[in-house]
Amino acid sequence: KSGYAESILLDPDGYVSEGTGENVFIVSKGILKTTPLTSILEGITRNSIMQVAKAKNIPLVEERFTRDAMYVADEVFLTGTAAEVTPVRELDDRAIGEGKPGPITQALQSDFFKIVRGEDPAYANWLTPV
Repeated sequence: KSGYAESILLDPDGYVSEGTGENVFIVSKGILKTTPLTSILEGITRNSIMQVAKAKNIPLVEERFTRDAMYVADEVFLTGTAAEVTPVRELDDRAIGEGKPGPITQALQSDFFKIVRGEDPAYANWLTPV
């Protein structure tokens, strides 16, 4: 009704759960955060991004966070089979960070696309050639 392209769902306690078909990640002060598996579906793409972040030595925590934490985050992105790695530039008419994809989001998105195109031999075992 308000013209948004996606929704963020909250768990019964009011914490961020997930998108309508995606997992949610935020970056605050260089730390990548995602909701723990207590209120979300375990996404394959979510797991892949967590593994890539670990390989890149990006600090990662699974913890609950509020919608307000998304408002003040430096970066927000969604992951999913269809969404792949999609940056979020605004939430509830509030710009996220500088209103454009941030450096951690860009790095993870770039690595993800290289992996799925078979351009990163370190992750060749993730692919099934057809």
